Amino acid sequence: MKYMKQFCIIMGISFFGELLKFILPFPIPASIYGLILMFGALLSGVIPLKEVESAADFLVAIMPMMFIPAGVGLMAEWDSLSGIWLQLLLIIVISTVAVMAVTGRITQWLIRHDRKKGGMEK
Repeated sequence: MKYMKQFCIIMGISFFGELLKFILPFPIPASIYGLILMFGALLSGVIPLKEVESAADFLVAIMPMMFIPAGVGLMAEWDSLSGIWLQLLLIIVISTVAVMAVTGRITQWLIRHDRKKGGMEK
């Protein structure tokens, strides 16, 4: 019963994200609205972490399975993608390197910022 309650909380937040997508005229996916809502609820304490932690851990653990339909879709559409595979590969490599670089820089900045505030001792 604990897991059902936690899944219902997560699905409720996702539903509110869908509502925001429907109401607001911005080109932002509903899942992003849901993530922002969940982050705000967890940060403010409206939803304590223990209220969703087990279900969230389960969802993160099975996340690789969620990529199977996308992989099958790519395989099914290979004929139409085969002419542009080089461009797709280039885009994937460049965007992956860019995301890794930006994430690394932000992480380094956060660590330095935290050390200056005295949060981490070296």
